[in-house]
Amino acid sequence: MAKVFPFKAYRYNQEKVKDLEKVVTQPYDKIDTKLQNNYYEQSPYNIVRLILGKEENRYQSAAKYLKKWIKDEVLIQDQKPGFYIYTQEYEVAGEKFIRKGFAALGELEVGEGVKEHETTMEGPKADRLNLIRATEANFGHIFMLYSDQKNEINNLLIKKMKNEALIKVKDEDKNIHKIWKLEDDKLIKEIKEKMENKNLYIADGHHRYQTALNYQKECIDKGWEADGVESFNHRLMTFINMDDPGLRVLPTHRLLYGIKDFNLNLFLKKVAEDFSIKDFESKDKMYEYLDANTDNKVFGFKAVEADKHYVFEFENEEILNEIEEKYSKEYKKLDVSILHNILLDKYLGIDKKALAAKSNLDYIRYRDTALKSLEKDKYQAAFILNPTSVKEVKEIADFGEKMPQKSTDFYPKLLTGLVINKLSIKK
Repeated sequence: MAKVFPFKAYRYNQEKVKDLEKVVTQPYDKIDTKLQNNYYEQSPYNIVRLILGKEENRYQSAAKYLKKWIKDEVLIQDQKPGFYIYTQEYEVAGEKFIRKGFAALGELEVGEGVKEHETTMEGPKADRLNLIRATEANFGHIFMLYSDQKNEINNLLIKKMKNEALIKVKDEDKNIHKIWKLEDDKLIKEIKEKMENKNLYIADGHHRYQTALNYQKECIDKGWEADGVESFNHRLMTFINMDDPGLRVLPTHRLLYGIKDFNLNLFLKKVAEDFSIKDFESKDKMYEYLDANTDNKVFGFKAVEADKHYVFEFENEEILNEIEEKYSKEYKKLDVSILHNILLDKYLGIDKKALAAKSNLDYIRYRDTALKSLEKDKYQAAFILNPTSVKEVKEIADFGEKMPQKSTDFYPKLLTGLVINKLSIKK
């Protein structure tokens, strides 16, 4: 069950750091070299120096920066614990949404209480473990979903949101992020009690959650003790109601490259064995069909060598039996499962080994951007997907299964640097 705790966050001192937009960042795993350079140039206090530094010994450098910023009061700690209400105002396809949640410390647990839907890799976990060893701090959030069909918890948060926000920043996509601090003991107690009967589902941050568990075990094995709530037994998380209309999941589209002897006509002939194929003169017509058929298994496709845009509509459910038996029926029917196991693996030879090696496939968020990328010499074709639903995420996690990589894009991401959790440990 979900146990959540108020904490005393470290935050940027706005008397010394006037423009918070210059110091907060996207999550570390969304920062490429170009974005990293931009963050470095924006401010000497940008949190990229802590989460993804350029220095050769970047973990120790992060620890030095953190210590100095605290000493110089660039970062200051709140004196009273609380929950931090976090809203994000954003647009998808011209429609405006507000996603509401709260940042708090969540108790780490293994098993039924916290459910995952993505497979983790050793490299990122080792990287994040080295960082937490050096800094003894949590910078990035774990994006946790819970179910609250009556929206009771968000209704409690809204009471505080009538006041002016403590923090307000825009990210690179012009999404507005706001933070309020909730210190009301009565409201905190009520929220804690309502959360206790909830299961949690990791939306983003699978590697960070596994790292937190690994670090907790490491600390216990060393005989270290937790010094209060802000310790290795808890992790900085943001909790968001999966039943709230402000939550949207975006698809991640696929760009194909490096496929030897790719022949469009031969590929279409293979596809026709299990899919009906429709062709459109424009991308907008293809989009219209995809948008009108989100309940069906439909895939947009555009090859560099053809002017037409295609939609593949899945028809042959018997072929799903070729997917490994260990997976549930629900898993096999996922759009991304059909894409990876049939369209990519069976027809194009892009198997799990190729995916792990990150060959033949790039991932991209927006469909217009995906199609525009076909103008580059690198790419041969693009697959345009509909989004995975939150219901599907919950189902697969409840079955204890892991979705294919890049199945979900919970947009916008939770910014790093709005609130920081420094650990207190007795050694």
